[in-house]
Amino acid sequence: QVQLAESGGGLVQAGASLRLSCAASTRIFSNYAMGWFRQAPGKEREFVAAQGWAAGTTYYADSVKGRFTISKDNARNTVFLQMDSLRSDDTAVYYCAARLFRASMTASDYDSWGQGTQVTVSS
Repeated sequence: QVQLAESGGGLVQAGASLRLSCAASTRIFSNYAMGWFRQAPGKEREFVAAQGWAAGTTYYADSVKGRFTISKDNARNTVFLQMDSLRSDDTAVYYCAARLFRASMTASDYDSWGQGTQVTVSS
């Protein structure tokens, strides 16, 4: 398994931007697909974005498409989630996850998870 550590969460107003980071402790980060998921209070964990191991193919939930951007920096062992035009319904704990090679929009496909970072958007 890979150790993952998220950072960059916080409290912002609606319309603002945040960039989440997830640092991975592995020597073969380039072989991993990375995903971002989120969980709001009282709700199921839901898919946000994912990028395949070759840092090419990306996937987004419809609710964030056009506002969020995932990017995988293999040289820095880090995946980012740029979040623009934040809305109050983006409020959640955001988790990054890793699995080998192919990206997936299904949480149970991922082997490693970070502890999460809180994002709160005030309206």
